[in-house]
Amino acid sequence: MSRIGKSPISIPSGVEVKIDGNVVHVKGPKGEASEMLASCVTVELNDGELVFHRESEAPDHRAKHGLYRALVMNMIEGVSEGYKKVLEVIGVGFRADVKGQVLTLSVGHSHPIVFELPEEIKASAETAKGKAPVVTLESHDKQLLGQVAAKIRSFRKPEPYKGKGIRFQGEQVRRKAGKSAGK
Repeated sequence: MSRIGKSPISIPSGVEVKIDGNVVHVKGPKGEASEMLASCVTVELNDGELVFHRESEAPDHRAKHGLYRALVMNMIEGVSEGYKKVLEVIGVGFRADVKGQVLTLSVGHSHPIVFELPEEIKASAETAKGKAPVVTLESHDKQLLGQVAAKIRSFRKPEPYKGKGIRFQGEQVRRKAGKSAGK
């Protein structure tokens, strides 16, 4: 039995949940989301809690039981509180700028990188004197936020010798010694 799938989800105040067959719709102050469940997983709403059930003990059904419970939990948390990722742009002369839904990065290439952000994501860039620029991404969709943050990081991954590049806040970059340490 999936321990994750068995535990019910309590619905916070201000969040509406609607179930249409196999589709779960969630609406809250930060936005709205929906997820289509597999036919082997059913969900029911009881006294402000969502409870998930599966039709058999097959390994595939057990895996989907926990998966869909986690996805719906992430949707409820996203529309009520939201998710946030912070990226640091570390390097001499590296810059980040946000205008509307367009992120412009100057990260040591011959040209600036212009990246169009999806409408669901709100971005801001801060540059303080003497500190690395910081790009903050916020959204109600956890999966989309992680995907966009990973794409931005892929424009210039942190390198191990000087540590230059785009990294998540708090990410530890494993540093290597240079050529002179090998002698």
